[in-house]
Formats: sequence, C-alpha cells, structure tokens
Amino acid sequence: LPACSILPKAEPLEVYLLPASARGAASAPQAAPWSLRIARPAAGVHLSGQRIVVVPEDNRVSVYMGAGWSDPAPVLVRNRLLDAFRADGRVAALSSDDRQLQADFELDSDLRAFQSEYRDGRPEAVLRLDARLVHTATRRIVASRSFALRAPAADTAVPAVVQAFGSAGDRLAAEVVDWAVREAAAV
Repeated sequence: LPACSILPKAEPLEVYLLPASARGAASAPQAAPWSLRIARPAAGVHLSGQRIVVVPEDNRVSVYMGAGWSDPAPVLVRNRLLDAFRADGRVAALSSDDRQLQADFELDSDLRAFQSEYRDGRPEAVLRLDARLVHTATRRIVASRSFALRAPAADTAVPAVVQAFGSAGDRLAAEVVDWAVREAAAV
C-alpha cells in the first residue's frame, strides 16, 4: 500500500508577476531633501495571500483556479510603489519596511481591494488603497487619501485579467507618487 494515498494532489498553479508598463526614468531637477520608507500595506485575509482574488457576483469572494501571484498582494503593491518612486526620481532616498532604515516619512496604507470584479459579464481589476503619509519622528499623520482604480480586462482569460491588474497598478502608483511628493513638500 505504499503507493496509495488518500491525500488529493495539489492543484498546479500558473504563477504571474504583476506586469508593469515600460517607463523611462524621469529627469527630476533635484531630488527631495527628505527620505521615504514605503511599508507593505495591511490587508484582510482574502487579500493577504498569493491567489488571484475574483468577485464574480454580489459579495462572493473566490480565486482563479490554477492561478496565483508571485508574491502576496500587499508585497506586489509595495514593490510597485517603490518602482514608481524610483522611476519618478523626485525622491532619491527610498527604503522599504523590509530593512526598517531611518526615514523622514513613511508611506503607510491599507489595501482595501486587489481583486477582479465582474461588471456586465466582463472582468476588471479593482484596486483600492487608503494611504497615510506619516512623519516618522513624531508618528503624526501629515496627509491621508483614498485611491480607487479600475481597469477593464480585454477578455475573461486569466492572462488578460493579470494585464488589467498591471495597468491599474501602474496608474495607482503614479497617483500615489504625485500625492506623496506634493504632501511631503508642503510639510
């Protein structure tokens, strides 16, 4: 009986990276004189894993069968934000919560949505992020804002949905960068 098993075989997963649009480095006249640490967003249980979440109908949460992300969704979002700040060039002194380096400001956030939702039978990527810019010396929140973006998928296949996530992630990151730079400069 050693060849028999009552355990089901694990479902094979296609693992996806969060795609990014090609963007050249911006030419900022001068980098900001302050530093920024970007923290991994807090997320609920269904958004904290590596499965690609889908809400096919009213309030029913599911995942795409056989598909997953290369990292948990909060890590994907944090890394996309880091990449966007680096590409933008207005803040040169950047770090993440992985290293816990001293920084003048921290971008703290809650990931409220990172899922595919169906609208009129077509999927779209939905990203919602509640962001706070925190002055690290005083732990005072100097600015907060909610971001919500949607990007339609070209069709219902998982690769098309993944591309929609990439598009929404790029737009989210661009909006967060502009907002954070503007708010930190005003402090």
